[in-house]
Amino acid sequence: MSLRSALIGLFVLVSAIPAGAHVKKIVIDKKVSPAFDGASFGPAGRYETLAGRAFGELDPNDPHNTIINDIKLAPRNANGKVEYIASFYLVKPIDMSKSSHLMWQDVPNRGGRITINPAHRNDGDIGLSSGWQGDNSGRTAPADDNEWVTVPIAKNADGSPVTGLVMGRIVNASGVDSRPMLVNANPVPYKPMSLDTTKATLTTHRAETMDGKITDGPTIPSSDWAWAKCSAANPFPGTPDPTQICVKNGFDPKLLYQVVFTSQDAYVLGIGFAAFRDVASFFRYAAKDDAGTPNPVGGQVNWVISRGQSQSGNYLRAMIHLGFTQDENNRKVYDGAWPIIAGKRVTLNTRFAQPDGAGKLYEAGTEGPQWWNDWPDPVRGLPAKGILDRCTATNSCPRIVEHFGAAEMWGLTLSPSFVGTSADKDIPLPNNVRRYYIPSTQHGGGQGGFNVNPANPPMCPGPGFGVGVNALRYHFRNWVMKDTPMPPSVYPTLASGNLVDPTKEAVGFPTIPGAPAKAPTGLINPVLDYDWGPEFSYVDGSGVRTKVPPPIKRAIRMKVPRVDGDGNEMGGVPVVLREAPLGTYLGWNVVAEGFHQGKLCNYAGGMIPFATTRAERDAKGDPRLSLEERYKNHEGYVAAVRAAAMKAVAAGFLLQSDADKLIAEAAASNVLSSLRSSQ
Repeated sequence: MSLRSALIGLFVLVSAIPAGAHVKKIVIDKKVSPAFDGASFGPAGRYETLAGRAFGELDPNDPHNTIINDIKLAPRNANGKVEYIASFYLVKPIDMSKSSHLMWQDVPNRGGRITINPAHRNDGDIGLSSGWQGDNSGRTAPADDNEWVTVPIAKNADGSPVTGLVMGRIVNASGVDSRPMLVNANPVPYKPMSLDTTKATLTTHRAETMDGKITDGPTIPSSDWAWAKCSAANPFPGTPDPTQICVKNGFDPKLLYQVVFTSQDAYVLGIGFAAFRDVASFFRYAAKDDAGTPNPVGGQVNWVISRGQSQSGNYLRAMIHLGFTQDENNRKVYDGAWPIIAGKRVTLNTRFAQPDGAGKLYEAGTEGPQWWNDWPDPVRGLPAKGILDRCTATNSCPRIVEHFGAAEMWGLTLSPSFVGTSADKDIPLPNNVRRYYIPSTQHGGGQGGFNVNPANPPMCPGPGFGVGVNALRYHFRNWVMKDTPMPPSVYPTLASGNLVDPTKEAVGFPTIPGAPAKAPTGLINPVLDYDWGPEFSYVDGSGVRTKVPPPIKRAIRMKVPRVDGDGNEMGGVPVVLREAPLGTYLGWNVVAEGFHQGKLCNYAGGMIPFATTRAERDAKGDPRLSLEERYKNHEGYVAAVRAAAMKAVAAGFLLQSDADKLIAEAAASNVLSSLRSSQ
């Protein structure tokens, strides 16, 4: 914050900048030119990278910003504005006249800096990675090689701290060493106001079900735990530390530990939406900043596509839903948006938000509409709303491409995006949205490959909770830049019979040796309808959550894709490994040990290989045809891959160059390598 204070005095308004609040100053901290070892990329030639910071301010009374939770409680500068600093990383051709004039603004996942890959550079595209997550915790704390945003902490009018309840959970802990509170591997970003354990509660759970039923364990007396770092060498009560919990006599691995405490570090995290928007707007529209520093891509950006994967894709859905597609000067910021493997919204615009959550118990993000168009929500008693409501009202909606796989349907609460909370009708897509379902895929696609030795067995051993994209990028660029239509949306629907209840019987999942007998029954992560209290807006997923932990009103009915006789999903786009399979590809997995043993392994997937020969599958009692029965020999398998690849190319979901690579990989693989044609 000292750097921020030192630079405030440099902020000077000039007449060339619109009157609305904006990015007032940029600082380039590091420039590498040429970058990428001096390599040249297609017609664009050599590239350079610029890492820096954007200093911005927001008008808390502007309608574009008033939805930001607690912005009226944020400290203001002499101009009555709220300030932030956001990191950015710009990747651009050295000679911008050779640019495609398309800028991809990538959303960092938990602070990870993003660099556009060689395919983008060969196209002459510009890359912008910029910060949005301002909780200053773990991987999102400001550093030189990640993305972050610094935002103010809310204060009451009299200057006193804004306080509220925060919850942290510790699972699969054992021994006397202290443990931090984590949210999906990142630290809980809030600290207790007091280290006095009588002012907090530490309870335990003996069991938790997927639909939120709790079997309580003992409450830990305040005298038997401490906010402290401890170990065998430094036993209880240890050394005071507000980020660690030390338990007298150590943790019981059979219990989940849940602490509720009062914090005063109420970051105004919703500013991250505005900072992300305004950094994109600056590089798209501004010629220079207020101090006269030129925009490195000024006048050279004609189109902007925002893109994010997983948590970052959930961020994009929330950004669009809350209206951050238009800047304070009423300009449309984004021509396209690409939320990838993301079916809910990130929790950012709430007091004491924990945006690292991934949909586990008590993690918000599925409140309000998960669907694009207005659609009724009678199950939760909410009005008919949609994610596109605000951008439709301001005529600032981008064109949207979304794609998912099986792991999102089973582990990441995707179903309501397709069929709503009633789960009885398919929700139609608006004209500016294209949806592609990649069947039987893991979160992020898994390792794939033509290998008969699977990398992901059907059990999940972890201690915690356990190429078609190239074609989509090609088509998306042409849709945005040339108005060339995308391939039609392809995804499973109720009408087609390819969306069913998440049970073994309804899905049609075969009984396979090595898989749990009843799987996948009981392995769906449902949307839970929480009671967060009266100060929370359920439609917007914003506000103040006063009930921590929240009561659970109901579990929402979910749907999943039906499978074929091999256990592979139907109703999605053509995928080579789905059309020429080596086994059953799973979007779900099972926890092998620990507190969640036998339950869904968060959003992990897996693969159960086919037997190689008929004799092997008969010996195992496997109902699925063996590789030999399917393909006869190695050449037969390569022919099947070639046919599958050509099918995907014809449908527009695989580039010919990628198809050629896949066919070559299949030819070089170990699939039926001992059985080759004599010709």
